[in-house]
Amino acid sequence: MTSADQMPASSGSTLTLHSDPNNTKESDPLRKANGVYVTVHGHFYQPPRENPYLDAIERQPSAAPFHDWNERIHWECYRPNAFARVLNDQGEVVGIVNNYEYFSFNIGPTLMSWLERYDVEVYQRILEADAKSSQRLDGHGNAIAQVYNHIIMPLANDRDKYTQIRWGKEDFRSRFGRDPEGMWLAETAVDYATLEALVAEGIRFIILAPSQALRCRPLPTEDRSHPEWIEVGGSQIDSTRPYRCYLKPTLNTSSSPLSAIADSPKDGSREELPYIDIFFYDGPISRDMGFSDVVYNSSHFAGRIGSAVRGDHRPAQLISVATDGETFGHHKKGTEKTLAYAFTKEFPQQGWTVTNFAHYLSLNSPGWEVELKSVTAWSCAHGVGRWEDDCGCGGEGGVWHQKWRRPLRDALNWLRDQLTGVYEEHGRQLFRDPWQTRDEYIQVMRDRSAANVNRFLARHQTHKLTAAEQVDALRLLEMQRHALLMFTSCGWFFEEISRPEGTQILRYAARALELAGDVAGVQLEKGFVKRLGLAPSNVEQFKHGAEIYRQLVLTAQLGFKQVAAHYAITSLFTNQKPAQTHNLPRKDAADKQSQRYHKKVYCYAANELDYQLQRMGSLTLAVGNLKLVSEITWESEHLVFAVLHLGGWDFHCCIQQFTGRRDYSQIKEKLFEALKQASAAHTILVMTQLFGEEAFSLQNLFAEERHRIMGLLSQETLTRLGQLYTQAYRDNYGVLMAFHRDEIAVPQELQVAADIALGHRCLMTLRSLEQEIADPQKSWSHILELEAIATEAKHLRCRLNIPDGKQMLEQLIARSLWQLLHDANGSFNADIQLLERLIDVGDQLNIDISLQRSQELYFSCLQSQIAPVCITSLGNEAENQCLQLLNLGKKLAVDVSTISNQLG
Repeated sequence: MTSADQMPASSGSTLTLHSDPNNTKESDPLRKANGVYVTVHGHFYQPPRENPYLDAIERQPSAAPFHDWNERIHWECYRPNAFARVLNDQGEVVGIVNNYEYFSFNIGPTLMSWLERYDVEVYQRILEADAKSSQRLDGHGNAIAQVYNHIIMPLANDRDKYTQIRWGKEDFRSRFGRDPEGMWLAETAVDYATLEALVAEGIRFIILAPSQALRCRPLPTEDRSHPEWIEVGGSQIDSTRPYRCYLKPTLNTSSSPLSAIADSPKDGSREELPYIDIFFYDGPISRDMGFSDVVYNSSHFAGRIGSAVRGDHRPAQLISVATDGETFGHHKKGTEKTLAYAFTKEFPQQGWTVTNFAHYLSLNSPGWEVELKSVTAWSCAHGVGRWEDDCGCGGEGGVWHQKWRRPLRDALNWLRDQLTGVYEEHGRQLFRDPWQTRDEYIQVMRDRSAANVNRFLARHQTHKLTAAEQVDALRLLEMQRHALLMFTSCGWFFEEISRPEGTQILRYAARALELAGDVAGVQLEKGFVKRLGLAPSNVEQFKHGAEIYRQLVLTAQLGFKQVAAHYAITSLFTNQKPAQTHNLPRKDAADKQSQRYHKKVYCYAANELDYQLQRMGSLTLAVGNLKLVSEITWESEHLVFAVLHLGGWDFHCCIQQFTGRRDYSQIKEKLFEALKQASAAHTILVMTQLFGEEAFSLQNLFAEERHRIMGLLSQETLTRLGQLYTQAYRDNYGVLMAFHRDEIAVPQELQVAADIALGHRCLMTLRSLEQEIADPQKSWSHILELEAIATEAKHLRCRLNIPDGKQMLEQLIARSLWQLLHDANGSFNADIQLLERLIDVGDQLNIDISLQRSQELYFSCLQSQIAPVCITSLGNEAENQCLQLLNLGKKLAVDVSTISNQLG
């Protein structure tokens, strides 16, 4: 943040927007349209990235050092906007602003689901922001809904349009506790059929780009019954006012939910026509936000907003801008601070009211109407060609074509229609109304607990379903869910079909195909792949979509055997031995065994019914009896596994169906008898005789667990290398010091040895500190050791590359601060001294620790706990504690000057 975004050091530590308490309703801009209003809309969205078989996002190396792109963008954008800093000119925090309280925003349901699982603190901040904005803005919250998984609505059939809106509404309602007033359309892609569906579902307004308007005019009045239309097709529409868009009766069909109310109006009146209100964001400012440096400085940003204010005599006008929410922090680092300062300081100083679209609409009903171009979107100059044609949008500078777009769209449309037939034929045997059941399936997608699924099926079933019918019912609904996910817009957005986005939607299609085969026995894959063969790739390796499907989609498919193999191999590295229960009462023993045998493998529940492990020399053999149940479709398999670890990276795992206890006992007996010969070849031969040729290895593990086990297998080697490097470092310490003393370049081998040796020593010390932090004497000993390491590393110019140690130290500081503020246990002086030394050690080690969590914790307690203690402190001890707390605030870069000044 630049100096223009910083507050003077003497400013207070809280920042809030207040309307003048003396204002009457007539002059209060929050209750009556008056003056300039500003709305900054953030479209927050990430495409669904979950593996269709695991319901989890797997590691994405391109997002390193983060696990995946959701996580990376979260730490760069979603969390910083929930805790946006306002700094003084010393770089100290004077305010922490939840930008979502001031944004108008939509957050895609698939992203919100991920946030709910990954960072519930930020998730709750978003929900609280909507509630607080609703309180501030007369019941109109900042959040609006989004069509569920970002499909291009004009390209969807009518049934999919309604499901997307209904899923988006229900997901929104379940999170924010209210019905959405507005809805964000993916890519703002719209046509009149989409408007019709939105109106039928009770959506009051949408937000579009100015280029999507065709013409506008004032609403007819008694004095002016036929005002002239103004052509605004070149993005010339005045975006400072809302518009009413009437639906055209000729577009409605007899089956439409609007058909009853959309007949030709009596006497030519427009009042009986259905309509939706539309806001057009300011195009030039919104472009500047994304493609210039205007959002790096709040003063410049306010100036740019101010340039759009109309100098006419309207009582109120709205300056609205919209862009990807990820702009603030991810695409443009640190700009969440610009927004925080603009929302809470710059805009109010200008006399502008920060609002949202729903609140402004409640104050200022449209006085103009608009007609839209037939089919448009904000990121394509060719209507919606970007998602179906080789239109050039999104191309790689003209180098790559997009001839694959139309065949891909055609193939998926064909598949959708085939799946519709399967769903209707088999769904009507299970559901009273299959399509209503699909529309309400979002209730299961939000809560997959057995009790909720049973309630859902009971509401929709044609008869009491058997267990097998329940599985088919869930398979059909999952088939439809994936049939919608396969139309996620990102699959067409870029220049090449084989990109991760294109591959992802093909994986959803493959899962839908598979589920259709499971329920109905239909084989649709051949026809689908044939159509993909018409989609040419720009990459020579793939040639066309069919080859991409074979290389990147089929190879990623998973079944129960792969899940069982994953379980079997990982069991060798976890304690799968049944708990000792012979000394427990019978009920307690049963509970203990139940806890031991149940485990979750992604979206599968694993019930281990038997497990036996034996070692013979370097060989380890495990045999087990396992029942797996999908938590998504309730499908289950009862399997037997045998896994042989030959040492190092070599595993041989076999899986087969469980055929009875007698057969299973014989398999165990034969395998462990073979192991006694201590021959890997003989044991594998017997495994092949019992299980067949199919075998699984470490490569068949899911990526997350494979990487973890590779780390475990490497640990012994790494430990041995660490010892060697440490010895080399110790033996050559004097030589290293001589090189540095004489300013001579250190041989790379010696410097690397120093880096690794000191890094290893630091990590081991931090782990000991983490385990013994409750023991003051041991804690101080570890801190002294860390300080010695820091001094040594500085003298030898070592770089300590210890990401795990960095995270440990950050968590230790935050945990110690929380205990100091909430549970000091009478040892305040010792605790705060320890905490300060931990912070100092972090600086000395030069491992780039982040104090943001600790800063947020301290700041949240500054006014509520620390200030009252300091202001009312009596006696030397209390005053000393107060001064220590304030010094701690300075160490955390929090502005405490207001309290210090009050203490005099």
